[in-house]
Amino acid sequence: MPQSSSGPVLQLLASGLQRWIRSQCDSAEEINLALKGSALELLRGRLQGVSLEARKVSFEQLPLMRAEIECGALKATLRPGQPNQPVQLQDPFSIEGEVVLAGQDLNQALASDRWRWLGDLLAEQLMGLTPLRSLVIDNDQLVLTADVITGKDPIKRRFRLCADQGTIRVDHCDAEESLLLPMDPNIQINAARLQGGQLVLNGQATVQP
Repeated sequence: MPQSSSGPVLQLLASGLQRWIRSQCDSAEEINLALKGSALELLRGRLQGVSLEARKVSFEQLPLMRAEIECGALKATLRPGQPNQPVQLQDPFSIEGEVVLAGQDLNQALASDRWRWLGDLLAEQLMGLTPLRSLVIDNDQLVLTADVITGKDPIKRRFRLCADQGTIRVDHCDAEESLLLPMDPNIQINAARLQGGQLVLNGQATVQP
């Protein structure tokens, strides 16, 4: 796991950044942060980069089992009088890495007020039914279930995922239907796969400090 760089200045900064990252999350069980660079570089307004590992983090009500993120050189101003945010990042910067979501957690998220619209979009566009009853990841396939208005047995359909045009494409296993998920323009998905009941995404994003 990443460890804070040696030196009291960078250790203090890493601790403050961890607190700031936690404040941006709904909840976070474990966050490990490593700074790349030296105290002298920081005093000159520059960091070589940051590496982050997090486990069981909820961000915007989206539960992440694991996240591994890195970024390159950053322009920063040291703020020793602000212990909760001891550094001010100057310009937008890019991050890249991998996040993992468990199928069970994703199913619960799609039932929440924040993300219900996405579950209903999947059901309506891919199955012609709404609302979505459940989502299950079965090995490398996504199983969606939706209720039928007539009260008959719910409908189940299987899908596969891949990255396409910077977002996630959902392909029907037994038909030609597919759906490109709406994506924040600051986020680009480079790879998407299902395995062992989990959704694994690799990509990059632009962060506005």
